[in-house]
Amino acid sequence: MTTMDASVHQQLGTLIAEVKNLREDFRRSEDKSDASRASMHRRMDELVERVGTLEGSTAAMQGDITEMKPITDDVRKWKLMGMGALGVIGVGGAAVGVTFADTFRRLLSLLVK
Repeated sequence: MTTMDASVHQQLGTLIAEVKNLREDFRRSEDKSDASRASMHRRMDELVERVGTLEGSTAAMQGDITEMKPITDDVRKWKLMGMGALGVIGVGGAAVGVTFADTFRRLLSLLVK
């Protein structure tokens, strides 16, 4: 019976050692999982903070754009008015030039006669 008792004790010791190893493996796995989850939560918190900052700056830009739109529309209107004025000046300049040239031609024809 002693050999049988020794064999049982040996198997029981091996079984206890395996259970301890499994517990240690599970503990290490839990530690890794905890670290991984902590890292994931930290990254999610950073992401939430960045999105909040982005939303705030977007809202500020919307206000700025709303303020700038009337000014931009006025500048466009001024540009179109300026182009129209340049066109009118061009037509007027051409008319004055033609009138001046015609007057000069008539004066020359009177002087030459």
